[in-house]
Amino acid sequence: MFEKMIHHRPPWLVTPPKTKTIAISSRIRLARNMSDLPFPGQCNDEQRVEVISRVVTAAKTTSLLRKANVLKLDSLSQIDKQFLVERHLVSPEFIQQETPATVIISDDETCSLMVNEEDHIRMQVLRIELNLEEAWEMINQLDSELEKSLPYAFSSKYGYLTACPTNVGTGLRASAMLHLPALVHEHKIGSVMSAVGKIGIAVRGLYGESSESKGNMFQISNQVTLGQDEENIVNQLHQIVLRIIEHENKLRDALIINKPHQIKNDVGRAYGTLKYAEILTSEEATELLSSLLIGTDLQVFDKVDRTVVNELLIDIQPAHLQKMYGKKLTAEQRNLYRAKVIRERL
Repeated sequence: MFEKMIHHRPPWLVTPPKTKTIAISSRIRLARNMSDLPFPGQCNDEQRVEVISRVVTAAKTTSLLRKANVLKLDSLSQIDKQFLVERHLVSPEFIQQETPATVIISDDETCSLMVNEEDHIRMQVLRIELNLEEAWEMINQLDSELEKSLPYAFSSKYGYLTACPTNVGTGLRASAMLHLPALVHEHKIGSVMSAVGKIGIAVRGLYGESSESKGNMFQISNQVTLGQDEENIVNQLHQIVLRIIEHENKLRDALIINKPHQIKNDVGRAYGTLKYAEILTSEEATELLSSLLIGTDLQVFDKVDRTVVNELLIDIQPAHLQKMYGKKLTAEQRNLYRAKVIRERL
């Protein structure tokens, strides 16, 4: 399975070469628990195994996961686990577990289920660019199909019951991955984070909660799930993301008008470093690739297309590099191999 994943990009990542997009991907996640078993934090190992068995059986009856791959967490190497995090298929917290847990992944990586994370089920759907409504429709169908054979923990007063009170209600988290270099460059990202935070929207890093931004990539997501229906949550986030994108576009236009030579210089320097460097850390390479993205979007740089840059943003991460190389690498070896991969792709 991992060999196939290395050589085939997930559909949410592959944008057409000439596409100019600030929204990289959209994700909808649902948290669900079963009513007749303790929540994961109170489950013993035998109960956790039972949860896995029941969820896998139910998943195989759904249209999205009928041919899915089922991976037991304890059967995976640390590199395998980190690879799934870098692919945005599981959370960083999920791979730290030592109790029975499983991930179910659709063949095209559009959908995944973490079984026995904080909740019995954490399901998610990923779509390309800003397609929150499409992602919601897909996961809503999956949720309905799973509910036919799994007794969900549900309260007529509070809605779906979850391990964390912040997820009670719909159990829904909607998010969009945005590339916001102009907001960062003009020191406006802090004011945006503050403004949307006041209306219940969180701005997080590349891998979600507790992670840092890399390459000017940010996850914009809802924080409130109680007292709203799913469509309202998705629609509200969609509108807020559109406003952030509009703000980013205005700043990009201003940059190209007021600082054209600075932008071209930054992009050219980034390309030169990426093209000829012998050693590159993950953080440095990600920041430089971010510069190439804005250069292609602003049409001041035409030596590489967006698809190549998007793929590299995933492929240069530590676990992906080691999977491509075929064995475990030290940090120094990764930095050398990362630079080599980038030189060859460019």
